[in-house]
Amino acid sequence: MPIGFDTDVNGAALGEWLWGAAQGLDTFIYLTIGTGIGGGGLMNGKLMHGLIHPEMGHVMLPHDRAADPFPGACPFHGDCFEGLAAGPAIQKRWGQPAETLPPDHPAWELEAHYIALALAGYVCTLSPQRIVLGGGVVSQPHLLPRIRRKVLATLNGYVQSPQLLQDIDNYIVPAGLGGRAGVLGAMALAVPLSKSKHSVI
Repeated sequence: MPIGFDTDVNGAALGEWLWGAAQGLDTFIYLTIGTGIGGGGLMNGKLMHGLIHPEMGHVMLPHDRAADPFPGACPFHGDCFEGLAAGPAIQKRWGQPAETLPPDHPAWELEAHYIALALAGYVCTLSPQRIVLGGGVVSQPHLLPRIRRKVLATLNGYVQSPQLLQDIDNYIVPAGLGGRAGVLGAMALAVPLSKSKHSVI
């Protein structure tokens, strides 16, 4: 029985590349925003690895403590990306789970702000051809438009890519496989890509 090992988010990225929202690309990132924040993806056609593995959820973001006095929920860094924007951070800051907050709650503008800051950083450093977002927090249908708008505002015209500037709805996209990305990607890790690319799901 063939086996394979990788991080959960790299597995989900592999699933999205084979059968989901990243098909046909060789450089993209997959980010899951839920009980934690994790990132993975492909760089020049290869799953991202290096010193260890990408820890995209633990990058440090600008934190205006006057506007948002919440200290953060990460036990290692306090107010890193995960500490400010993952599901547990939302619940601790507002006193209720994200899925119970109405679309007009101020939590969502703040959430979109932090996600956009992180995505703008990834655009500048990794230059992905697409950003795929998964996880329970971003399943809120009203959140993606806010994120896209704030990413463009944060970049402020610096990255002059038509795909980003003119077609951002197809640049920052939801996971095509939804909650199945991780499981399908995990199965694909154990199968040569030449075979799994043509498998039926």
